[in-house]
Amino acid sequence: MGHLVWSTAPSVGDRPTPPHPRQRSYQVTDLSRTAQLREEMIEELKELKAVRTAGVEAALRKVPRHVFAPGVPLEKVYAAEYAVITKKDEDGVHISSVSASRVQALMLEQAEIGPGDRVLEIGSGGLNAAYIAELVGESGEVTTADIDPDITDRAKRFLTQAGYERVNVVLADGEGGVPEHAPYDKIVVTVGAWDIPPAWVEQLAEGGRIVVPLRMRGLTRSVAFNRVGDRLISREYELCGFVPMQGVGENRMRLVPLHDEEGAEVALKLDDGQQVDGGRLRDALHQPRTEVWTGITIGGFESNDNLDLWLATALDGFTLLSAKPGARERGIVASVSPIGVATLVDGDSFAYRTVRPTSEERTLFEFGVYGHGPDADKVAQRLADEIQTWDREHRADRARIEAYTRNTSDDLLPAGRVIDKRHTRITISWP
Repeated sequence: MGHLVWSTAPSVGDRPTPPHPRQRSYQVTDLSRTAQLREEMIEELKELKAVRTAGVEAALRKVPRHVFAPGVPLEKVYAAEYAVITKKDEDGVHISSVSASRVQALMLEQAEIGPGDRVLEIGSGGLNAAYIAELVGESGEVTTADIDPDITDRAKRFLTQAGYERVNVVLADGEGGVPEHAPYDKIVVTVGAWDIPPAWVEQLAEGGRIVVPLRMRGLTRSVAFNRVGDRLISREYELCGFVPMQGVGENRMRLVPLHDEEGAEVALKLDDGQQVDGGRLRDALHQPRTEVWTGITIGGFESNDNLDLWLATALDGFTLLSAKPGARERGIVASVSPIGVATLVDGDSFAYRTVRPTSEERTLFEFGVYGHGPDADKVAQRLADEIQTWDREHRADRARIEAYTRNTSDDLLPAGRVIDKRHTRITISWP
């Protein structure tokens, strides 16, 4: 399973990071301590609006979360934003985790799972399957699949220990779904997906819902799609970040290094076959920068994820700038984020989004743009113009995301950004 790498308001430059989970200390028995931590977790998730229905709340209360994360301190297991990493690959990349409770609750709410539903989960950890089992009840059926035998063995063991032996745990590449238990009313994908394989759509009942952390131009959103014939239409989406899918569907982002100093590395994150001239952009980074300020402001903990989605829709050269904290401390870049900062690349020049506080209280921040390279002024102004367009025309809007089969002709697609992938054509359109 995957995990959220950020909460609702990613830090960009001088903006504060979201508050840490509450610090707790108890001198009570382990049993009462666990119960109290669970209740506090649920209350916090309700405050965050991650829990919105009685069914999801009851599932979170019933399943013993700590059984699926042995050896991890209870305060972390029952924290809203803490993900337990359960496996890394040979390069140290996270490939499996027990997701943070906030993102699990959020996706369960997105899925709208009810009694009697047949549900497929792609990516196993056991815990989320147990929550789903509570939601579908005795009349429903839950199947969870993973490509890694270590993960499925672990899921089986913990599900049995927690009393959910009825969950079907299947060792399989999630790209192909699990046809033997299809059709499914709901499919919940808990690994980062670059595309939507045909098997997922084929195994989803007409009118059924699939929730998938879908990567689009480098941005991952947990998108709740409904099936309408052979296409998928989004109903809602949320910012998220998950460990990447393995197997046939694996497709990782590429890094183009711009600065290699240890602890201050800077790179561009490329997606969807993007090509850039890394050498010229490296040179550009080390030239004096230009800046443009937009007059558009945002609250300290207000999310800018919809702005980034608009920029990804509007700009052909959209990509993400990734940098270690040392790069900001040494003045190489002004903004850092584990997700990446919205960036526009044009030939030998690039510009990226930043912010500055508008008062000493640092409760409000103005969006700005820093540009590098021979055409820095022009590129920075283009990015600033789109930030202003978003504020003027789309700040209160939500995008509509749809998935069409790969052979769908352009004239049948809605106006907006079209992202061509291996199996699908993803469209992002705005009111």
